[in-house]
Amino acid sequence: MTLTRPRGHLRLGVNIDHVATLRNARGAAYPDPIRAARLAEAAGADGITAHLREDRRHISDADIEGLMAALSLPLNLEMAATAEMQAIALRHRPHAVCLVPEKREERTTEGGLDVAREENRLAHFIAPLREAGCRVSIFIAPEARQIEAAARIGAAVIELHTGAYCDLHAEGHLAERDAELARLGEMAAHGHSLGLEVHAGHGLTYDTVAPVAAFPEVMELNIGHFLIGEAIFRGLDPAIREMRRLMDAARDG
Repeated sequence: MTLTRPRGHLRLGVNIDHVATLRNARGAAYPDPIRAARLAEAAGADGITAHLREDRRHISDADIEGLMAALSLPLNLEMAATAEMQAIALRHRPHAVCLVPEKREERTTEGGLDVAREENRLAHFIAPLREAGCRVSIFIAPEARQIEAAARIGAAVIELHTGAYCDLHAEGHLAERDAELARLGEMAAHGHSLGLEVHAGHGLTYDTVAPVAAFPEVMELNIGHFLIGEAIFRGLDPAIREMRRLMDAARDG
């Protein structure tokens, strides 16, 4: 399959999980993730991402119901590949479902889903989601075997895990960072060549977003924790607008 390199608008998905984390720390009704989603839309977000975890540590079932009712933007529901989560997704039918690995003891998603090891199970798992009209995305490490497995099971989208690249940047390992960035670029091109839509995310900041945004095969970035943290200092609207500006400058350049 020969595909031309895509061009045009790079979408920004804003993850609002940690607005709910702050709310849940006090057991209060605020800050409201739905209000954050509306502010994100006004600031230039193209979609909203929310991860409904097994232990409900941040986003709740009521949040998903509220987001589905209130949003004009597409909702990307991140979730583990479990029967409980599949039933929730089939009930709500969000625009997109992104399958991620999940461990109760982890602070954040630690790596990509091992599609190659669970290919048969995941192929059967995503079939009813696709039939319900959800775009199925798989959150994976930038590895050819995982990308090829995602294509074989019928996923529409892959989201490349940028965490290793961001960690190497933060730790000052510049040679290793550049090698990981090159691998991300190669795997984005490989995914696109297989007919997959390519997204990327995890750990991206103002300092790390531009090189990833510049990859023409990447059509969407999903960013959350950094934006919610930056909002403490400058406000959510300006924090998102600055990320949007950096993404657009990198893509246009």
